[in-house]
Amino acid sequence: MDYHDINHILQALRDSQAEFHAVTKGLSEEQAHAKPAGDRWSVLDCVEHIAIVEGRVLDRLENPIMSPAPPADRAREDKMLADLVNRATRFQAPEGSRPAGRYATLAEALAEFDAARARTIAFAEKHGNGIYSISSVHPVFGPVNGGDTLCLAAAHSLRHADQIRDVRAELGV
Repeated sequence: MDYHDINHILQALRDSQAEFHAVTKGLSEEQAHAKPAGDRWSVLDCVEHIAIVEGRVLDRLENPIMSPAPPADRAREDKMLADLVNRATRFQAPEGSRPAGRYATLAEALAEFDAARARTIAFAEKHGNGIYSISSVHPVFGPVNGGDTLCLAAAHSLRHADQIRDVRAELGV
């Protein structure tokens, strides 16, 4: 991905949203609620988590920290994205972004994700390449610029799309 071109980032956001929908397609509500094990997340849990985090991404962009944004650094960005997408690297979701049964149905959770992603894309389109001057702090990767934040949002939904694939395979659906 070209980290210096907002159009590539916008496409990554759209593509990852489409991928997230593709992995949830065709599930019944019973299947979406099923957990492969007691301590594992269901498909609905994954979607709830993504919907919550997507809203927090936009909050970080709309309320930047008042320090210079880290410059674009291809090697650093590649490492962050690789670490995030690699599910062998385990992360503990922050308390407020863990699934808690906020949505009754898969459709409701997906609609919330779509609404949050639409707001994120609109924000990115409005700021264009100026997005790189926005500074925030990612809960795992520390100080990031707005371009990093958007790339991480796209990668995060892909990470959980892979998790949903695994859940579906374990449940045989």
